[in-house]
Amino acid sequence: MKYSRLTKEQLEELHPEFINFLASQSIDKTEWDEIKEKRPHVAEQEIDVFSDLIWEGVLNRAEFLENFSKHFIFLFRCGDSHLHSIIVQSAREDIDLTTAEGMRWLADNILTDDVEIITGKKEFIDRNSDIFELIQQGAELSKGDLYKNIDALIRG
Repeated sequence: MKYSRLTKEQLEELHPEFINFLASQSIDKTEWDEIKEKRPHVAEQEIDVFSDLIWEGVLNRAEFLENFSKHFIFLFRCGDSHLHSIIVQSAREDIDLTTAEGMRWLADNILTDDVEIITGKKEFIDRNSDIFELIQQGAELSKGDLYKNIDALIRG
């Protein structure tokens, strides 16, 4: 397995897709029930393969990621060969960037000495695996609005 198994909740949500996946392997409901009962290890393998297929699709389409902590915001834009990053850091201990109040403070103070912005670029080793690792570390897929806004601000 290249990524991680989908959770029970995710599998339930993707039930129609999973049925199509099994059908593409000529496995109908009766056969699937039999596999689950008599060969659970085979059922587990099928779920793992399906999970990897879903992850591949999600990661292939991933364009922006965000990871928030109390004093840092990590913003990423995923190109074809490079990961572009914007790191926003609050120097103020009393500011929590995970809250709406903290984000309002950031908007008002982004160009002050209380906020440090660092940009970077890193070549992917394996694009999808590298993005998956960021997700495992707490990053979430986003539409990239915050990345775009801050990028436009620092580029002038």
